[in-house]
Amino acid sequence: MSRSKSAAPTDRTPVRRRIRGLDADERSAQRRRQLLSAATELFARQSYSLTSIEQICQHAYVGTKGFYDHFESKEACYTALLAQISTGIQQRVAEVAAETADQDWPTRRAAVVAAFVHAIADDPRLAKVTFGEAGGISPAVEAQRRSNRRWSAEFLKHQWLQDDPREHPGMLPLALATIGGMFELVADWLHHHDDGGAPDSVETLVADLNHFVAVVDAGRAATR
Repeated sequence: MSRSKSAAPTDRTPVRRRIRGLDADERSAQRRRQLLSAATELFARQSYSLTSIEQICQHAYVGTKGFYDHFESKEACYTALLAQISTGIQQRVAEVAAETADQDWPTRRAAVVAAFVHAIADDPRLAKVTFGEAGGISPAVEAQRRSNRRWSAEFLKHQWLQDDPREHPGMLPLALATIGGMFELVADWLHHHDDGGAPDSVETLVADLNHFVAVVDAGRAATR
């Protein structure tokens, strides 16, 4: 009488192929980083409108198929880049606000404004991509810009309430207007460089923004 041998259990889990030490997911994430880095460089150097998907791919050493694996269009690539930069700025100013939470508002204001400016201006490409290119590209990009402004206004309102917890209905609109003014000062500073004017330093922008918000604060105090 023959005995059937039971098959030895086998592990059918597919082996994930690694290339240069990276698996497929890691290589995909790396390609996305390369594409966004290339887009940052090209959008800042030659503008959004003059940059093609093919140029981004060539600069990133990523094939066109790799681009479309991550972004359905150049606009989607730009929106992702704007979101990435904005998240970095938001994290930095939130960290500084937390670090100075026990200080009075004028001290926190100076620290937060400086953190904001250095987050966008220490690498001039970031200022160009966020403030020099974003306007008028598409409704999707405008929605991202509005989201950034709304976050900034809510953040500023929270800082004001830490200084004085008495909230009033006009506080958020005032915060939105203040953020709009700050962003316009940044855009003017940036375009002044591009127009060939004598370049203002980063510290000049910090001082201008601090002065602007201090004037808003003086107005708030006078109407309480």
